[in-house]
Amino acid sequence: MNRRHFNAAASALTMGVALSAWAKAKGPILVVGDSLSAEYGLKRGSGWVALLELRLRQLGKSVAVVNASISGDTTSGGLSRLPALLAQHQPQLVVIELGGNDALRGLPLKTSKDNLLAMVQACQSAQARVLLLGMQVPPNYGPDYGAQFVAMYAEVAKSKGAGLVPFFLKGVADVPQADTLFQNDRIHPLETAHPILLDNVWPAVLKLIA
Repeated sequence: MNRRHFNAAASALTMGVALSAWAKAKGPILVVGDSLSAEYGLKRGSGWVALLELRLRQLGKSVAVVNASISGDTTSGGLSRLPALLAQHQPQLVVIELGGNDALRGLPLKTSKDNLLAMVQACQSAQARVLLLGMQVPPNYGPDYGAQFVAMYAEVAKSKGAGLVPFFLKGVADVPQADTLFQNDRIHPLETAHPILLDNVWPAVLKLIA
C-alpha cells in the first residue's frame, strides 16, 4: 500500500470512528418522571415532554424524546426501572423529574437523595448526560424540611456534575392565583401551564445536547 492509499484508508477509518461516535451521541432524550411528565389529566400529546420534541423538530433538530414517566412514581421506582430503559434506548440525555411523590408519602430525604445519586451515576456510566428537575414542597411541610428538600437536588447535581432546573414548576406554582393553572386536585398543572414548564426546561436541554 502506497502512502496515498494508506492516508486514504486512515482517513476513512478516522471518519468511520467519528461517525460512529456521532451516531452514538445522537441518541434520544429520555424523560423519567412522574405524573407531572406523564400527561396526567391531559389529552395525549399536550404535555411538556411532547412539546419538547415538537420544539426540537421545529428547530430542525432530529432528536427523539422518549417519555418513560409513570404517574405516582417515586425515586425508588425510577431507580428500579432505569437500567432497562438505559439499555433499551441508549439516550444521550436523561431528564429526571422525580421526588415529589417521595415527599407526599413522607419518605426519608436521605433515601430520596441516595436514589437520585444512584440514578445520575447509572446514567453517566451509560455515557448519558443528566438533567435534574428540582421541586419544592408546600409550606405546611415546615421550613426546615422544605429547605432540605430543595437543597437535595442542588447537592446531587453539584456532586455529580449534572444539569439542574432549580424549580420545575416556576411560573406555575409560585405566582399569584396559581390555582388557575392547576387541575381541580391542585397538584397537576393544566394543559395551558405546560408551555411554561417547557420554557423552564428548554435552556438546560439545549445546553446539554449542544
